[in-house]
Amino acid sequence: MENLANPLRLYTRTDVLLRPCPVPAMSGGYAWFFKEIPRDVPLNGCIDVDNMVLLYVGISPDKIAKPNSKQNLRKRITNHYRGNAAGSTLRRTLGVLLACESGYPLRRVGSGKRMTFTHAGEQYLDRWMEKNALVCWLAHAEPWKMEQQLLHELSCPLNIKDNLHHPFSSVLKKLRTDAIQRARQLPIADERGQSRRE
Repeated sequence: MENLANPLRLYTRTDVLLRPCPVPAMSGGYAWFFKEIPRDVPLNGCIDVDNMVLLYVGISPDKIAKPNSKQNLRKRITNHYRGNAAGSTLRRTLGVLLACESGYPLRRVGSGKRMTFTHAGEQYLDRWMEKNALVCWLAHAEPWKMEQQLLHELSCPLNIKDNLHHPFSSVLKKLRTDAIQRARQLPIADERGQSRRE
């Protein structure tokens, strides 16, 4: 666990999306450090490394919740960096916390079943994460065994699952729920003729 809390190196979005990708296609855990902190996120007890704060941890795969998962560190971390809010809980959380600043609220897209921040909003998140979100990882054969330990040893305000003991968890859960309810009330975003480019 020490390697995640006090990493030898942190990787940027550009680093991770290079070819070949430095992230191993293996099981393990990962930790996200941030330069700029979204408004209202409490930092009490958070780990600070070179003026970057650890706010979120995750694992891949999660065989307990998803026994047939074929995920690994490389797929999961790259998805957080270039996916969208429909497939990345970290992106959804960051987008909700940054919505007032970005001007891109959560919206229904496509057929209306998926919710993202639209192409433009996801591009905003790409740029924000490039500047502010760095990641490290630790290979582990059974990462689900380390996740709860990480969340009990570290203060990770951006985690919700298995993190109910953290005082910000219920606040964040409500913010995300409210964002989903607002998105359901808005019309489906019209993204015809738009695309999201790297």
